[in-house]
Amino acid sequence: MRYADSEGELAVQIACAAIEARLLARPMRPFEVPARFEEKAGAFVTINSHPEGELRGCIGYPQPFFPLAKTIEKAAEAAATDDPRFPPMQPDEWDRVTVEVSILTPPRLIEVKKPKEMPAHVTIGVDGLSIAQGSYRGILLPQVAVEENFDPADFLSQACMKAGLLADAWLDPTTRVYTFQAEVFAEVDPRGPVVRRKMEAARAGH
Repeated sequence: MRYADSEGELAVQIACAAIEARLLARPMRPFEVPARFEEKAGAFVTINSHPEGELRGCIGYPQPFFPLAKTIEKAAEAAATDDPRFPPMQPDEWDRVTVEVSILTPPRLIEVKKPKEMPAHVTIGVDGLSIAQGSYRGILLPQVAVEENFDPADFLSQACMKAGLLADAWLDPTTRVYTFQAEVFAEVDPRGPVVRRKMEAARAGH
């Protein structure tokens, strides 16, 4: 996948423009984007309070349904005003939040003979998790496991609970577990420099 730092900066600029347009109820300014931003890809947009670093909104599309630029735009708008965990953002908050964009690889199903082998196929600091069982769905980005110091089994349990399932639902053979990877680009401060987030990778199962 590997996006250049300049492309990561563009991704964050698109997200910021979409959020600002939504907050101010005005058209979003257009962007000229490279060809790969016109290819379908999944992405998440995360909004954090600044300087506290508390989550303010996070919405995304794990599946590559839309061109990347459109995915970022739609996710950014939704993260600002449609995350059910938070009230809609107000214009006066805009200077007190930072924006982060995670560009995702397509989810890949973990196939094991025995569910208890699942943790050995999850690498902390590299993999995100997507859980599906019946109508239940849940997803956790790779950076969550690093921030919360989860081991692979913890990460699987937390992803199951995010889906509304019991923590040990990943041991149920009917539960489908997918991994994906992400390149993460984030503002250092509101509308400030954009950096590539680096995560400490741990070997699977450790």
